[in-house]
Amino acid sequence: MSDWITFALPKGRIMHDSMELFGRIGITCPEMEEGNSRKLVFENPSSRYRFIAVRATDVPTYVEYGCADLGVVGKDTLLEQGKDLYEPLDLKFGYCRLVVAEPKELRQTDDPANWSNIRVATKYPNITERYFAAKGIQVEIIKLYGSIELSPLVGLSERIVDLVSTGATLRDNGMVEVETIAEVTSRLIVNRASLKTKHARIARIIEGLEKVVGETPVISV
Repeated sequence: MSDWITFALPKGRIMHDSMELFGRIGITCPEMEEGNSRKLVFENPSSRYRFIAVRATDVPTYVEYGCADLGVVGKDTLLEQGKDLYEPLDLKFGYCRLVVAEPKELRQTDDPANWSNIRVATKYPNITERYFAAKGIQVEIIKLYGSIELSPLVGLSERIVDLVSTGATLRDNGMVEVETIAEVTSRLIVNRASLKTKHARIARIIEGLEKVVGETPVISV
């Protein structure tokens, strides 16, 4: 199956949006439409495409190690993990922001310009450390895996770094945004070896998506 192209896609909404986008350039998988949500591998034998459903945070690993030739993942995950991958396209969906936030009561008297040593809860320790180091701020990072907004409510930390879309979850928990670290969208990623060994097919995919999303591709080997 060396002539097959394998995609690693996050389960859920991003997979749906990815397949909708791929469909616009003729990449489809009828097997996905059968509604078997427990399957993890889907194939389109006639087109020699395979799709594997994985956790979003695992997509870069599957692509880096060559289990998948291409993948779709949020820019936040790429920034956090720093994998050795090509990132040729911004797919322009899944928009959100990675922000620093704190309780609104604290924000009334707080001045980020005076921060020198702070404690932050986050799913993104590497991004957080780099961000505050660049600002000359010492930061104690508490790594959490979910419900980051809970941390200030129970006194675990005063501030958090997390993804926000509408900001409703922050507001519901009495939090406000202080600074934006990065704007995040879904990105196409490519295995380095695959870009060489399957260059013609992958280049066509990238160029097709480029026409759809209006982004200039980067396909140099």
